Amino acid sequence: MKFLREPRSRTAAALPLCLLFLKILQPGHSHLYSNRYAGDKVIRLIPTTEEEAYALKKIYHQLKVDLWQPSSISYVSEGAVTDVHIPQNGSQALLAFLQEANIQHKILIEDLQKVLEKGSSWQTQRNRRSLSEYNYEVYHSLEEIQNWMHHLNITHSGLIHMFSIGKSYEGRPLFVLKLGRRSRAYKRAVWMDCGIHAREWIGPAFCQWFVKEALLTYRSDPTMRKMLNHLYFYVMPVFNVDGYHFSWTNDRFWRKTRSRNSRFRCRGVDANRNWKVKWCNEGASMHPCDDTYCGPFPESEPEVKAVANFLRKHRKHFRAYLSFHAYAQMLLYPYSYKYATIPNFSCVESAAHKAVNALWSVYGVRYRYGPASSTLYVSSGSSMDWAYKNGIPYTFAFELRDTGHFGFLLPEMLIKPTCTETMLAVKNITMHLLKKCP
Repeated sequence: MKFLREPRSRTAAALPLCLLFLKILQPGHSHLYSNRYAGDKVIRLIPTTEEEAYALKKIYHQLKVDLWQPSSISYVSEGAVTDVHIPQNGSQALLAFLQEANIQHKILIEDLQKVLEKGSSWQTQRNRRSLSEYNYEVYHSLEEIQNWMHHLNITHSGLIHMFSIGKSYEGRPLFVLKLGRRSRAYKRAVWMDCGIHAREWIGPAFCQWFVKEALLTYRSDPTMRKMLNHLYFYVMPVFNVDGYHFSWTNDRFWRKTRSRNSRFRCRGVDANRNWKVKWCNEGASMHPCDDTYCGPFPESEPEVKAVANFLRKHRKHFRAYLSFHAYAQMLLYPYSYKYATIPNFSCVESAAHKAVNALWSVYGVRYRYGPASSTLYVSSGSSMDWAYKNGIPYTFAFELRDTGHFGFLLPEMLIKPTCTETMLAVKNITMHLLKKCP
């Protein structure tokens, strides 16, 4: 189990020279974003009237802001929190407008570039290259995550089987880890995916943490042993592999896939609006340049199609579908596309209630929970609704930390607490579905 040991602390000074060069060449940090976010701000606004909301929508369009919350301009409404990332050249215009219109606002991040550089300091950028001391408390590039999966597949073959369910738009393999004790008895399964949206880095970090905890505590923790003995966990650490890679190399705040559109220059589709369930209705956009673009047709994205095909093929086995996103601190369940109560509401609601309480018990972090449509907003074509409609009785989407202070730039020092508390929630849901609930 050497591979799962906690890493020894190393300072930059103690690193061999060649490793320092490797670090300087690491993908995804400020040198590669080449100061593109210098002076950019993140501003929080809450329109107090419909007139203010309308005015904000208008100026957001004009200034082409990057919306962090909510995911689409159409959701901007009276009383709804909106977090916007605005480039340096547009921030003065926006701030002047807000002052003149007397719209309440607060600057969450004064200089995005500085926060980016601080979040990946030398101290946390310890030796990422050594697989035998893999560090679960830093963010990892796609290549590192895939190497880690290969390594586990070899070193823990008793509990892990790695396989690919297809290829991404840019031809990358879509790897999944099947986790659980192999026994002849018929076993139910849980699907977990992270990183449907590229910029939500805490997702893939949690999927890796879950696998590590499962392997480390299988022998010592009766709950984990029960989970792995009675169920298989199919874990997909990075769903949107092309987008995730792009968020390391080019644009830290990229959200969509990387597919090309023949008629527009804008690339990518929102992989969480591309599923065949009320596809491209409310909460999804038909315009290829929008962050919530639903795609030219359902399952147009090879990543979505591969997962949908896999789940369809094995739908009788799956009891739960869990998808990990950021940020908002919420635990959501269906429906997302309409305001209606699911048939097994009491079972799912009780699982969510207990999971959120378990999560809160660690550090006192509060999560809201409920149907996605009323707790967050209405959105169509989501993976969670699709999974539920396809016969998986427990489907949840986690919106991990935080509520906007760091947004998509959750610092590496918060990976451990976030994953520790989320782990308890996931164990809680899993134990719930092993009981007699439909």
